[in-house]
Amino acid sequence: MATMHEVDYKIYGDDMQFVEIDLDPMEAVVAEAGGMMFMEDGIEMETIFGDGSQKSGGFFGALMGAGKRLLIGESLFMTVFQNQGTGKKKVAFGAPYPGKIIPVHLVDVGGELICQKDAFLCAAKGVSVGIAFQKRLGAGLFGGEGFIMERLQGDGWAFCHAGGTIYEKELAMGEVLRVDTGCVVAFTPSVDFDIQYVGKIKSALFGGEGLFFATLRGPGRIWLQSLPLSRLADRIIMASPKAGGRSRGEGSLLGGLGGLLDGDNE
Repeated sequence: MATMHEVDYKIYGDDMQFVEIDLDPMEAVVAEAGGMMFMEDGIEMETIFGDGSQKSGGFFGALMGAGKRLLIGESLFMTVFQNQGTGKKKVAFGAPYPGKIIPVHLVDVGGELICQKDAFLCAAKGVSVGIAFQKRLGAGLFGGEGFIMERLQGDGWAFCHAGGTIYEKELAMGEVLRVDTGCVVAFTPSVDFDIQYVGKIKSALFGGEGLFFATLRGPGRIWLQSLPLSRLADRIIMASPKAGGRSRGEGSLLGGLGGLLDGDNE
């Protein structure tokens, strides 16, 4: 018997998307704090301690769930949006930066999904949002964002967000894909995830792609993103005049004139 709330949804937009969820009376969704875009009259918000799942365990169980969330840098609390009115009501959640929202029906992927810790947006109430430690030594020492990931478990809808364009692929048995560590969004538990050194000192020092990459070995489904949040943040910082960044052409005469016209030079 399903324990998750069965919700209907629609995704709007292209590069800055939001997901609108229809809730029947007493149905609910759980989300990270600050993700809500709008909600109709009749939907009530409640801040809860832990991950929002309906597992037993009382206060100690909630404390364990909250502690796991703290390990991945998330808040101890989550917000539940429940339809306490009559008839269907809508609540919407917006993407935090340019990219795509990925809807995943967990029952279709075996009831479990591993995703980057900042990818989770919202889910049907009852979905467990826990943590997944990578067991490989390489992933643990050099995985960065990929060392501690989120584990979504249940049989309802979960919604993740990723930057840029999304690439979804079904890996065959033994098929291997090498990926920039920040570009891994999510994968099913059957996928073997590890971190490997690029192998060549020259490439590592001057290639601009980092010292390590992720290897994903099938079978299983994977989701990749073309624009990791960390890469976007680095480019914004580099382009910031206060951080000493210089846009393309600023070293030339035309670049200097452009800065004067834009008011960049004081």
